[in-house]
Amino acid sequence: MPQDKYRINETFYSLQGEGVRAGTPNIFVRFSGCNMACAKEPGEKSPGGFDCDTEFESGLWFDREGILKRVRELSPVCKAIIWTGGEPGLQLTTELVAFFKDAGYYQSVESNGSVALPAGLDWACISPKVAEHALRVEAAQEVKYVRHKGQGIPKPRIKADHYLISPAFEPTGRVDPETLAYCIELCKANPPWRLSVQQHKLWAVR
Repeated sequence: MPQDKYRINETFYSLQGEGVRAGTPNIFVRFSGCNMACAKEPGEKSPGGFDCDTEFESGLWFDREGILKRVRELSPVCKAIIWTGGEPGLQLTTELVAFFKDAGYYQSVESNGSVALPAGLDWACISPKVAEHALRVEAAQEVKYVRHKGQGIPKPRIKADHYLISPAFEPTGRVDPETLAYCIELCKANPPWRLSVQQHKLWAVR
């Protein structure tokens, strides 16, 4: 039976702040819940190295018509959605993607790649948080890895059009200059990898 209710943490209208699509207006729909628990120290549900900076446990239940109503209220002119989380793959369904495709929306997803994603999406950005052998997504438009100073270049199993390195931000919201310099050199030494900085933090927008 098709899923008819989705637990949504928040919706907001802003610019994509990172990756190849940075700077484009999008309506963000954040699903509640995640199967990872990112933390500084490695653990069963975290690769370690950085804390999660997003609250995604709370939320309200919506049917797909309710989500569409909220999306249209946020912007009557923007026709691009980013499904995010938490981990959107835990709730995002083929039926929901098809519903918003019929409504005329371009749909992106930001996922950790540990669960399979539905067909019909226009763009997938995968930021792995698990070992490569545990990934369930095989192909994406972009793959993005967070890196600290001293970490090596990734060896992704996901086939992608674009491969990105993102320097880890500190709890203060700033990126350490040494980490940034290290990631720049990592990209220069390993084309076609490119740098992706979380520009929305620099712009002071959501």
